[in-house]
Amino acid sequence: MRKLLLLPLFLLTIQVFAEKNIDTNFIQSPIVLKTTTGNIFGTLTTPLNFSKGPVVLIIAGSGPTDRNGNNPMMKNNSLQQLAFGLADAGIASLRYDKRGIAASAKAMHEEAELRFDNYFNDAKDWVSLLKKDNRFNQIIIAGHSEGSLLGMIAATKNVSKYISIAGPGNKADETIREQLENQPDAIKELAFPILDSLSAGIPVSDPDPMLAALFRPSVQPYLISWFTYNPQIEVTKLTIPVLIIQGDNDIQVSVKDAELLSSAKKDAQINIIKGMNHVLKMVPYDDKEANIKSYSNPKLPIAEELLNTIITFIKK
Repeated sequence: MRKLLLLPLFLLTIQVFAEKNIDTNFIQSPIVLKTTTGNIFGTLTTPLNFSKGPVVLIIAGSGPTDRNGNNPMMKNNSLQQLAFGLADAGIASLRYDKRGIAASAKAMHEEAELRFDNYFNDAKDWVSLLKKDNRFNQIIIAGHSEGSLLGMIAATKNVSKYISIAGPGNKADETIREQLENQPDAIKELAFPILDSLSAGIPVSDPDPMLAALFRPSVQPYLISWFTYNPQIEVTKLTIPVLIIQGDNDIQVSVKDAELLSSAKKDAQINIIKGMNHVLKMVPYDDKEANIKSYSNPKLPIAEELLNTIITFIKK
């Protein structure tokens, strides 16, 4: 099952020091989005001697996924690797810990306060801050997994291009329902009525403890707000170039999802990457164990085709 994952005004603070990685040609600088409810922390990665060029806002997926693509249960560094690969090609990027997660944990006081709108408002505020930096002549949003939908909504203003990476094509409640289809009947009989209720905007006061990780009362307001957005509708609102990327070895999001987005946004570019899984790594087909192990392998690089496709899309 997919793990689940507040209203900021903006002020950009870049710390006075930056870190040059040994044997690399880029610099990583801490960056802070100050909001009325707490600070949101990120990393700005720029090529050495960067003076002017594009910048990519990288938005992580659902659950406690941090700016590098990791969570407390797994470390794969997928989004960090994406940032480094972009920098090697002369492209700057900003990735960040969403509010309530990792370094940005204090920006969310209570889980029950969180709404999906809070996340995409944060993304919009990051875009506004990047817009103020004269070094950046293009702002591109790249959203991974749940970050794909967040990015779609945030990309309607001040953004030059948009990239969906492993983004669901259906509403979140439909995606969760599909994922639950592989569970025992007893779980589905408990879960589906809850999904139906939340989809209708009605909280469920006492979900079965077996489903607490997914449907605990404190997360239900977020789910209700998330379920109202349809990626197939949101992507049609974009008037900028759109790139849809999906791996065909992804056990969480399918090629069908990418095709749904592409059908809705007929002028979008779509790339299906053979062998790539949900954390952007190349893994053997028909080997679920190897696929899952890659979620915790930071030494395994992200797919070269993924990186090349994104770089070409940005530069053309």
